[in-house]
Amino acid sequence: MKITDVRVRLVSKEDTKLKAVASITIDDCLVVHDIKIINGKDGLFISMPSRKTPDGEYKDIVHPINTETREELKNTILEAYEKENKIEE
Repeated sequence: MKITDVRVRLVSKEDTKLKAVASITIDDCLVVHDIKIINGKDGLFISMPSRKTPDGEYKDIVHPINTETREELKNTILEAYEKENKIEE
């Protein structure tokens, strides 16, 4: 799997934990939208697209199935976020 494009849309609210929303393209043939970049108590992390179930729980719609893939996604998306955030400053 190769992430061939990352697009980041910064969120303008300063006091929110949500910092941006990203879309990634995988192998120039599959796009995943609405990956959230969140500032948590231990720093930035990504949250995969999810849907609220009737009982109020949130379930991921798309997610990596192993740690190596999750780390690659996280590192690539957060790197693109840092670049976009520096441009805005």
